[in-house]
Amino acid sequence: MSDAAVIDHPSVPLVRQAFPDCAMQATLFRGQTTLIVPAAKVHAILRFLRDAPECGYNALMDLSGIDYLGYPATQPGRFAVVYQLAALGSGNRLFVKVYLDPSLDTSGIVEDPTLYLDSVTRLWPAAEWAEREVFDMFGIRFKGHPDLRRILMWRDYPAHPLRKDYPLTGRGEREHYSVTPRSQG
Repeated sequence: MSDAAVIDHPSVPLVRQAFPDCAMQATLFRGQTTLIVPAAKVHAILRFLRDAPECGYNALMDLSGIDYLGYPATQPGRFAVVYQLAALGSGNRLFVKVYLDPSLDTSGIVEDPTLYLDSVTRLWPAAEWAEREVFDMFGIRFKGHPDLRRILMWRDYPAHPLRKDYPLTGRGEREHYSVTPRSQG
């Protein structure tokens, strides 16, 4: 679909008007509009979408991570974080996507200074668990998160298992993990 079809979404021109100096792209896929924004502006744009009365995106429906390693099409970054927003009053929905490109080797658990975003937990408290999951599975950290720690893997897990450079069979974590028998409860 062309970008002209996307402009029909009521929120896209409002965001473009509110952030005239911000380079952003709007896409339409299967009837769903996605606004691709730079990482430095994502928090301000999300706040605008929530607070502007003409937008009113009062619900964060989902927040997820994507690893584009090996993806056949070129992407502006290897990782993406996608925010799915809903305006419950009007019924409008909008996806906001931000790309992040790592500056360090991603095969381990090394903290990469480029894989950071501002937390949206103050905008939508429901983001707390979803941000923890994206951190745990992809290693993307959220500045200002009230309790950013692993949520699915154990605390000392040595990697982020949904990164595509993580081996499918693991690196021996299951074989070396100490099991507590039921008798020790």
